[in-house]
Amino acid sequence: MNPPAAPFDRFQTEAVVHLDEVRDADRALKRALKIAREAFGADEACLATLRPGEGRAKIYASLPGGALWKKEPFVPFLEGRRPRLSPTRLFALITRRTRPWGVIALRNRSRRFGRSAVRDAARMGSSLSRIIQRIDDARLAEIRARLDRKMMEQLRPLDLFYQILHGLRTLTRYDHSAAVLIREADSLHFEVVAEQVSWRKAKSQRIGDKLLVEAPAFRVLQRGEVLGFARRGERWKEWADRDEARPLASLVSEEGGDDRKRAAAVLAAPLGTREHTSGILLVAACHPTSLDRYEADRLQRFLPVASVAIRNMGRATSLEEGILEAERRNALATLARGVSHDVNNAFGSVLPLVQQMIEDVRSGHLDPEELLRDLQQVEGSLQVCRRIFGGMLSLAHGAVRTIGEGNLQRAVEGMRAVLESSLQSRGVQLLVELAPDLPFVRGSQSDLEQLVLNLTTNARDAMPAGGTLRIRASLEEGAVVVSIEDTGDGIPAEHLSRIKEPFFTTRSQGTGLGLAICRSILWRMRGEMEVKSEVGRGTTVHLRLPVAGEERPDEKQGDSTTELEVTR
Repeated sequence: MNPPAAPFDRFQTEAVVHLDEVRDADRALKRALKIAREAFGADEACLATLRPGEGRAKIYASLPGGALWKKEPFVPFLEGRRPRLSPTRLFALITRRTRPWGVIALRNRSRRFGRSAVRDAARMGSSLSRIIQRIDDARLAEIRARLDRKMMEQLRPLDLFYQILHGLRTLTRYDHSAAVLIREADSLHFEVVAEQVSWRKAKSQRIGDKLLVEAPAFRVLQRGEVLGFARRGERWKEWADRDEARPLASLVSEEGGDDRKRAAAVLAAPLGTREHTSGILLVAACHPTSLDRYEADRLQRFLPVASVAIRNMGRATSLEEGILEAERRNALATLARGVSHDVNNAFGSVLPLVQQMIEDVRSGHLDPEELLRDLQQVEGSLQVCRRIFGGMLSLAHGAVRTIGEGNLQRAVEGMRAVLESSLQSRGVQLLVELAPDLPFVRGSQSDLEQLVLNLTTNARDAMPAGGTLRIRASLEEGAVVVSIEDTGDGIPAEHLSRIKEPFFTTRSQGTGLGLAICRSILWRMRGEMEVKSEVGRGTTVHLRLPVAGEERPDEKQGDSTTELEVTR
């Protein structure tokens, strides 16, 4: 008869079966606790962990659930002091991220564990530590792969930045904050573009702040390595004692924190290449030992994919800006062609009147009443031209966009100034129904004006034989809801699903960029757009524009998306 297998052998056999395919560390640890209890024949088992800076261990899981473990010497064991244990106890140390992290405790009510069980417990702890290391490494690879996928999705910059911060949270378990800082061109100023403060529920107040990095610190950063800092009183100490790098640790957020929530450990990592440092990743923890070489190594391995993602995002943003600018110019050219007829008619009626007035003055047959009527007609024609050119100049001057507030009433008035004459000449009735005292919306005025102009131009062109163009707007749940409705031809079902694609158009003179540009503008505004259409009955575009100063819940996590929905 074969002797019974040693406890470690039993644990190892069960671990291979039940833990080999597990991809979640929490699940693996809880399963391992059950396997350990059964392998060693213990009456009770628990997993206790100790976070840096805390004087009391936390019971992570226990079997059975009601067992009491308060008096067990977990903290001395985890701190390496190896307290004397009762023969009815066994402790197995678990290391994670290269340092003591937790302990599996096994307990019998009366039966003693043998000496060999002590050795087996140590071997079990080492085996489980390797399993958790494998899971953590797989998690790192998964995060990098996910960021690669997100890069292919061409996320908006804000979403990409917060995806990076989310990945850092998983890799380093920081408990203070993390931030992405992007360098301004040819400058030592870095803008805080995204920041998560883990111990606060409110949004970071530093978004948009420009922080200066001193030249000596910047030169250290350009070496391409992750820098580590620990707080010593009121001063920061860089791991390699490079005093010139210390200002980088001071870039971490300290807003609203007490002494318990102050950053005590910081990792600062450069984004980009040694030839061009384009940004900084900051990770901070509340205890000096929470971040060490392990986290620095993980961050170093994470940097290439984050740098490539931000570089590609920058290129995509530049390309998008170029396309948007080209479309703006194309829109101006198209508008110029469209209004030239109206302007020519206006001037055509002015010229004969002015010539007649000149002749009346020369001949001495000037009639004051007739002169007044002629001047009033001249004034009306000039007002038409002024309104048209004023609207076009407003759009042209709006080429420089700044994030701020947009006035929908003003945007609609600008559109009316440009398009009213062409709408009348085509027999299109314009009806505007805006709720009084609408608040400003999030985004630049020029973007809002182009958004309205693009959509109303599309609606006008869909009604070559005349019809009704109706614009409505009201305030609903923190957003200005706008509908632009036409009674035109409508969009066939086979085309409706493709209207958001760049360069797709059914018009011979169209660029196919109108709705794509609108979608890009809405991305920046954090707005939403839905298009409904039916052939022969017309098209309605619904917009939802966030009110300026309002924060959407998903913005706190940086994981919002704007979709263009199409419906028959």
